[in-house]
Amino acid sequence: MKHLVRALLGATLLAGPVSAQDTDLLIGSTSASSSHYGYFVAVGQLINENAEGLRASVVETGATMDNIRRMERGQVDLGLVTTNVAQHAVAGTNEFEGKQQDLMLLWVYTGAPQNVVMRADAGVTDLSGLAGVRFNPGIKGSATESTTEAVFNTLGLTADYVRGSTTDVVDMIKDNRVAGYVKSGSGKKLDGSTMDIATSTDIAILGLTAAQADKLKAEMPDISVVDIPEGAADGVPAYTTWSFGVGVGAPSTMDEETAYQIVKAVMEDKEAQANAMASLKGENLADITLQFGTIPLHPGAVRWFEEQGIDLPAKLKPTE
Repeated sequence: MKHLVRALLGATLLAGPVSAQDTDLLIGSTSASSSHYGYFVAVGQLINENAEGLRASVVETGATMDNIRRMERGQVDLGLVTTNVAQHAVAGTNEFEGKQQDLMLLWVYTGAPQNVVMRADAGVTDLSGLAGVRFNPGIKGSATESTTEAVFNTLGLTADYVRGSTTDVVDMIKDNRVAGYVKSGSGKKLDGSTMDIATSTDIAILGLTAAQADKLKAEMPDISVVDIPEGAADGVPAYTTWSFGVGVGAPSTMDEETAYQIVKAVMEDKEAQANAMASLKGENLADITLQFGTIPLHPGAVRWFEEQGIDLPAKLKPTE
């Protein structure tokens, strides 16, 4: 049945001869229009070229939720997951209430810092000042929206929420109908829509206080708290915000050697992934995994990290 699913859904990456002993792997990615799809094509090629005995194909999917469900059904072997949804899946919370998933982390390849972007003339200088202010918590239906609302609830913050699409919200901020919004960054930089606003409107970024950061670390294990250095855009000072990561998960039933070979091929690559996703240039995937990972690593991934002498935090260590 899995071979039929592969035939229907996957496109084999042509990167060398197929051996009769090769283990076929199907990788769940996301929409083919996304830059993340191109990233997974590069990952599949790395596996085919560097992981002996493995043969990977990439399938277009509905991203995190779809990939987790497909892994549960045995339709894909590994796939894209966001670290916040992965934590919910493993804990059996939120969308997975009462349906705890068998999911482990292989690696995280990028972070998605959540930037609170305000019109500078709104006069709001900290998050507590958003009470009663017209504010977009994230694009309607997005992970940013749901995560922002959870963060605000945890911190006891309020705002006058305004919903809408990226285009609508950007126009409303430019026209001063909305004071600001939350938008995922592009790595450690502000994203394109924010830079669009900044071309005609002075902006400010609201960061977390030390007390707010500590509270999120203690009470929201599904997200990470990150420090963004000066230079997210011209004139933007350093700040602290919340974030989730985007990575690759697999069931615990994946063979340890298979997981090890996959992680090894990915971690030792110096060009292919950065060529597929420019924001990865110069980044260290091991460091990103340590920073954003929210669930235990697969034993095969643990083996690679231990070989490098990397000390894993408790949250990334598999339970005995």
